[in-house]
Amino acid sequence: MNTGIITINKTFTAPAAAIWRAWTEPAMIKQWFGSDANGTVLSAQLNVQPGGNFEISFANADGAQHTCFGIYLLVQPYTKLSFTWTWKSEPGIESLVTVEIEPMGDFTVMHFTHAHVGFASAHNYRQGWADTFYKLERALGG
Repeated sequence: MNTGIITINKTFTAPAAAIWRAWTEPAMIKQWFGSDANGTVLSAQLNVQPGGNFEISFANADGAQHTCFGIYLLVQPYTKLSFTWTWKSEPGIESLVTVEIEPMGDFTVMHFTHAHVGFASAHNYRQGWADTFYKLERALGG
C-alpha cells in the first residue's frame, strides 16, 4: 500500500562521493537501479543539473519493463539531490524524490524521501525502494 511519503534512512560503508556517483552517473545507475534483484538496467540518461532531465529504463527478470523520468530541481554536489518522478506507464502522476547524503566517519547515511506518492500509482514504493537500496549496497561493495 502506498502512503503520501516514503522515508528511508540507510547507512553505507562507502564514502559520500560513491553514493553521489551512484545517483548521478549512468554507468553506476546501471549497476543497481530497479527493485528486482535479478533485473537489469536497459538505459540511463542523466543531465544532472537544475532543470536537467533523466530517464531510466529497466527490466525485471520476468521481462516486465519499466521507465521512469523526471526533472532535477536541486543539485548540491555530494550532499543533496531532488527531482520529480513519473512512470511512463502512469502519465500525469508526478511525485518528488529527495536524496540527502551525510558523511559519518567511515560510513555515509543516505536520507531518502519520496513524497506525494499518494494512492494513484500501482507501485509499492516502500518495498521497491528498500529492495533497490539493497542492490545499491551490493553495488558499492557492502
